[in-house]
Amino acid sequence: MQDNRNGAQQESFTEHSALQRLYLMEVATLPIPPAGLPIPCYLLETRDGKHILIDSGIPADFVSPPGMPPAQHGKNVVEQLAMLGLQPASIDMLICTHLDVDHTGYHSQFTNAELILQRAEYEIACSGHPRFASTRQQWDHSALRYRLLDGDTELLPGLKVLKTSGHTSGHQSVLLQLPRMGKVLLAIDAILWQHSFRPDREKELLDEDEAEARASTIKLLEVAEHEHVALTVFGHDGQQWQTLKKLPAYYE
Repeated sequence: MQDNRNGAQQESFTEHSALQRLYLMEVATLPIPPAGLPIPCYLLETRDGKHILIDSGIPADFVSPPGMPPAQHGKNVVEQLAMLGLQPASIDMLICTHLDVDHTGYHSQFTNAELILQRAEYEIACSGHPRFASTRQQWDHSALRYRLLDGDTELLPGLKVLKTSGHTSGHQSVLLQLPRMGKVLLAIDAILWQHSFRPDREKELLDEDEAEARASTIKLLEVAEHEHVALTVFGHDGQQWQTLKKLPAYYE
């Protein structure tokens, strides 16, 4: 396991991004009005042919909480990667935005990858927090290799993770730069819906800390303005996801 205690990073990206393409995968949906709640994963392809996965989706044996409808499973992350001719061993890096059940369902498949996670998330999950127990066999698999971060970190030119605590203690969002589209912000569960992307947003049901969640929202609003973000993708906004390109289509 590798540590990274360099939380302070340069404010803007390196001029030339290492990234080539962004794929969006909808691996399942919770059929909740008005437009469903998509369960996503993301795939980045670099200019030199490496592949970076962001989250691994919902497990096949997922059971919805009481009062919620069963998940409608689509092609899981492994099956969607296969549509591009990729296997789990093809993934060089797995960015773990946080360790909730709908983001860690297939982590144990990616033993060839370096897993990127905030130290705060890893430590509270390993302490036995019940929130992360159902997929512990996935994210705590003995063959996985983690690099633990302490704050915002640029992983590659044009790829930065942003610590956005509040939903969970070590939640992280992703800021990336594509060659044609420009900058894309993957808010993940720091911002679930487009209508919550405002400074006075309300606490969501599963947010651990309301003040931190609001501070992270303000942080992402400032990032979107300062970095001239072309597209912000919200964590589970079914109405927005209906308008987005899905794998095998891509953004570049």
